[in-house]
Amino acid sequence: MSESPWRKVREFHEVFGLSHPDRPTPLTAELAEARQRILDEEVREVAEATRGGNLGEIAHELADVVYAAYGTAISYGIDLDAIITEIHRANMTKLDRRGRPIERDGKVQKSDLYKPPDVAAVLQRQAVLLGEQNSQPCARQSSNSSSESSKHDESRL
Repeated sequence: MSESPWRKVREFHEVFGLSHPDRPTPLTAELAEARQRILDEEVREVAEATRGGNLGEIAHELADVVYAAYGTAISYGIDLDAIITEIHRANMTKLDRRGRPIERDGKVQKSDLYKPPDVAAVLQRQAVLLGEQNSQPCARQSSNSSSESSKHDESRL
């Protein structure tokens, strides 16, 4: 089985000295805004690629969105694989009583069996598994953090 996207992007953050706390951690406003700019830029690039119609470019830009989303989650100390598992669990409860999807306007709708995701519980488990949850905003938490390394450009993926 291949390595999860979370592990790959976490390695990128470690090697490049980017924020990667070990447990769910709030970000500084500056880092949160930088991460949001990255996501916004990547989504715009998907839209441009979609208009161009080249499947190779579309695939590349979609992968960049996922990579940037994982990078943002890692900056927050969030194990996005665990969150996606919880979202998937909830989405699978959208089937109706006969096990069929309910679709309207090209979107799968929630059935009366729907059980929403409990993302807060997943984050709590992550915090407990990794120690007491830190309530201090995190600009960077890496093993090589120093005053010089904290000047790294966090706007990278």
